Amino acid sequence: MNIEQMLKAMTPEVYQRLSQAVETGKWPDGSLLTDEQRETCMQAVMVYQARVLESDEHMTVGKDGNIVHKSRQQFKQELNQTTGEEPDNEQDIIRVRQSDF
Repeated sequence: MNIEQMLKAMTPEVYQRLSQAVETGKWPDGSLLTDEQRETCMQAVMVYQARVLESDEHMTVGKDGNIVHKSRQQFKQELNQTTGEEPDNEQDIIRVRQSDF
């Protein structure tokens, strides 16, 4: 089976299972992956991320084939975009008075 055939046959559910197996070193039934299985699964996950997902998430394989690395500043900017907050807007999580203790 070549890469293109594998990608056509791989569903998002299969990708998730393979990804989880690579992360944990175990199949969903709890049995351990061999070194060869882990290597093969990791390659399949990386090809799927690059060709199908075209992911820009941190530590995934981007569509250019390189691993996506993001800086702390990039994470902060993405968080601000999703929450609608202004960048570098310091907000308190909680304020307490010393007399409360």
